[in-house]
Amino acid sequence: MIKSIRISVFLPLFLSVASCTPLTLYYKPGIEVSRMQTDTLSCETQALRDAPIANEVRQSPPMYYPGEQYCNGTNCYHRAGYWLPGEIYTVDVNRSMRQRIKQNCMAQKNYQLVKLPNCTSSIASAAGTARTTRLPELSENSCVIKNKDGSFQIVEPG
Repeated sequence: MIKSIRISVFLPLFLSVASCTPLTLYYKPGIEVSRMQTDTLSCETQALRDAPIANEVRQSPPMYYPGEQYCNGTNCYHRAGYWLPGEIYTVDVNRSMRQRIKQNCMAQKNYQLVKLPNCTSSIASAAGTARTTRLPELSENSCVIKNKDGSFQIVEPG
């Protein structure tokens, strides 16, 4: 019962935050969205092959907290210092290389990485529900409506 309450409280919050973020995608005017997705997957696969995941376990440095002296007027007491161990974490040392390989691969296919802002609610309601199947020409006013199924609609407000 408690789990369902947590999900019902946090899921709408997560979805509202996720829907606020702009859409970042590889863009090439006139190309079909399915082709863009295929090209992206191909480049991601190449990048993973050329720069595989290489996790390294690391530890941040330990922190020393020196002792303190407390005096109450007649006696003084000393509390000993102590160490806190550093945090242990993993780092994929090839992550940035993989991103660069993917971006280079997509650039060779004439794509550019773009970030589209979300449309206002008035534009979204006027546009209706649809899905972009072919990437249109973009302008300064272009915005995006994200659909619940993961698809999107790029809108050019009049």
